[in-house]
Amino acid sequence: MDFELTDEQVLVRDTAREFAEREIAPRARDNSRNQHFDTALVARIAEQGYLGAIVPREYGGAGLDYVTYGLVVEQVGRACSAMRTVVSVQTSLVCSVIVKFGTEEQKHHWLPQLCSGDILGCFALTEPDTGSDAANQKTRATRVDGGWRLHGSKMWISNGNVAKLALVFAQTDPALGHKGIACFLVDTDQEGFVPSPIHGKMGMHGADTASIALDDVFVPEDQMLGEVGQGFKIAMTSLDSGRYSVAAGCVGICQGSLDESVKYAKERQQFGRPIASFQLVQAMIADMRVKTDAARMLVLRAGWLKDAGRPNTTETSIAKLFATEAAVWCANEAIQVHGGAGYVDDHPVERYFRDSRVTTLYEGTSQIQKMIIGRAETGINALVPDA
Repeated sequence: MDFELTDEQVLVRDTAREFAEREIAPRARDNSRNQHFDTALVARIAEQGYLGAIVPREYGGAGLDYVTYGLVVEQVGRACSAMRTVVSVQTSLVCSVIVKFGTEEQKHHWLPQLCSGDILGCFALTEPDTGSDAANQKTRATRVDGGWRLHGSKMWISNGNVAKLALVFAQTDPALGHKGIACFLVDTDQEGFVPSPIHGKMGMHGADTASIALDDVFVPEDQMLGEVGQGFKIAMTSLDSGRYSVAAGCVGICQGSLDESVKYAKERQQFGRPIASFQLVQAMIADMRVKTDAARMLVLRAGWLKDAGRPNTTETSIAKLFATEAAVWCANEAIQVHGGAGYVDDHPVERYFRDSRVTTLYEGTSQIQKMIIGRAETGINALVPDA
């Protein structure tokens, strides 16, 4: 592997950083304080081409490789995890699987709208009783003349209140288990699709999160993504891309925590000198640097494997596990460096800590990532124990 970035990758990374510092970071605190989903900022992010970064140009995307995409997501995540969530959901969870599993008609209809930001998408897999056990879908799809009718509910759906397109996973035949799951491209503009905002979240206050009721929602026959029985595979493929994006965004949190800690430690005076001169403060900063570099290397490896077309599920899980846990750790240490000042949102480290915590939960908990890694090492699938 050659970790030297190309001139184009450096340009894209630096441009993303400048954009994030100019447009995203200045609005992050107020958006979080006001629990405001900033549609105007989403539109600016779309103008940069970040909502379809890995989508081929023929469908309206930027045509970036995964390594370059990861560099962009890191910079967005460093500025605001709520806006990084929009990029991750739109690009990794929704667009990437339409590219892989969609018909040409589906691709040409949906992808240009998603990449331009004209519409937003959401990934409706999780249910009130179905989290890590993603194959246990309670939402039902019943075949009718001209298509399907969906009944059920979804939970913790990012972008769910603002999405025009929802990728909804539903069981067509419970007797088939995961082989009966199908994925549907659902136009949310119909009476039976009823999203509700989820309030009281610990973090991600600037992100939109919904519970969704599906009551006799109609999906035309030509809006199934893939075939009946491919739904579970589509979901796992989508999560492979999504976990990479989450990991890259968490590298941004690590880097932001480090940068803010260095800046504050050099400015803050105690006992007549900057606290950066104290050994224990330097130890915290050194540990942050090590975890940041390690997380970035693991993300680069996963991206390199994706771009090479090589198997990468395990490596992506490793990157997701390490980077998300590192983000929580680095944000916590950054608050410690800041002392009482870090406990209020005058400094971004307070928001880093609250926003990072969910990354160890969604798109596969840290425990699920360990099971995926453990399965790769032992050949034994602990996710489905023997009866």
